[in-house]
Amino acid sequence: MVSAAFSGFALAQLKERTIRIVAKKFEYTPAEITLARGEPVLLELTSEDVTMGFSAPDFKIDVEIVPGRVTEVRLVPDKAGTFDFICDVFCGEGHEDMGGKIHVA
Repeated sequence: MVSAAFSGFALAQLKERTIRIVAKKFEYTPAEITLARGEPVLLELTSEDVTMGFSAPDFKIDVEIVPGRVTEVRLVPDKAGTFDFICDVFCGEGHEDMGGKIHVA
């Protein structure tokens, strides 16, 4: 489990929203997520086929997604903007186009 980008709020004081993201060759579903700045979020990442990666450098997130397991990432975005996430574990031809966006308002 990875925790990233805390903005000073105690997680125990705020209700955490869960977002499920499924990875499969060569896409994430959903490929775009929208968050509110300061909102605590639990990302539940799963893979349908092979080991994938989930890297969101702006939030210092870099985890591996193993088929048959749920990888959890806690995040409290502390800045507004649009940020990329990518698969950083080679998963086959088409891997270089596998990515998505995190929109924070």
